Amino acid sequence: MSLDVDQAIDRRRMRRKVTFWRVFAVVAVLLAAGGLLAGAGGSNFIDKSGAHVARVTIGGLIRNDRQRVELLDEIEKSGARAVLIVIDSPGGTVTGSEQLFKSLRKLSEKKTVLAVVEGSAASGAYIAAMGAERIFAPRSAIIGSIGVIFQYPNFHQLLQKIGVDVESIKSSPLKASPNGLEPTSPEAKAAVAALVADSYGWFKDLVKERRALDAPTLAKVSDGRVFTAAQALPLKLIDEIGDERTARAWLAKNKDVPLDLRVRDWRVGTAGSEFRWLGAVASALEFAGFTALASAISNDSVLRAAASAQLDGLLALWHPRLHD
Repeated sequence: MSLDVDQAIDRRRMRRKVTFWRVFAVVAVLLAAGGLLAGAGGSNFIDKSGAHVARVTIGGLIRNDRQRVELLDEIEKSGARAVLIVIDSPGGTVTGSEQLFKSLRKLSEKKTVLAVVEGSAASGAYIAAMGAERIFAPRSAIIGSIGVIFQYPNFHQLLQKIGVDVESIKSSPLKASPNGLEPTSPEAKAAVAALVADSYGWFKDLVKERRALDAPTLAKVSDGRVFTAAQALPLKLIDEIGDERTARAWLAKNKDVPLDLRVRDWRVGTAGSEFRWLGAVASALEFAGFTALASAISNDSVLRAAASAQLDGLLALWHPRLHD
């Protein structure tokens, strides 16, 4: 009997040791990954001085990203002969899309910048694509969704049903309105509509200028709908049906950039998603043996929900899955 007790105690001690080392491994990997991302930023590992074609990937939801702006500034000073902006995004915030557009226009003053759409360049992502000299997209890619949206939930009726009253003292009727806690007044709706109209007008003017569209064509493409690349081509929303190889062939023919010139991926630690750190956490957990937890964290729906939950305010966005 004493032997059984001793064995049970030994097993418990062993489990504690295994758990300790697993936790230690998770912490060590996270600290190492954090140091790499924060200290190196990803782009520092790139040979910047030699001739190459730079590739920057824009994916997921577009938001203001200071590190991405700095990365594009670095490319401007590098030995890159041309820059490929590879886009697969439903858009994002209006300010984030505008920031990216302006950064690409600045880069275009020094380098040839081409946009290559992979899956979609919709709404704010299309704003970004227009920052390039030329837009390439495969036939079935999604293009367009030229428009602006402001969404907010209203819980007023729900709060009434459960007997909750929210009171506020405001300096003026439109302060913090709409807020989702009280009925939205006609004046507040009008104020938001004016805000949307202002950004929408800017978006349309940008399309008209960058894509050289006449008034009838502009009216047709700017009603919020999306187009396949095959539909977008005759409407002048893109320049050519094709992929990255098509873009490289165009560079070789028109900009004297050799087809065999190496392509270098330029990245920042948080480019494309504020939630990339979740991937690092999942990898560390899997390494430590917590496979089920790692799988749950890295699930695409979790990452998508986290990203969409962070969006508020004025959006230039198209993606049906965000409304599931």
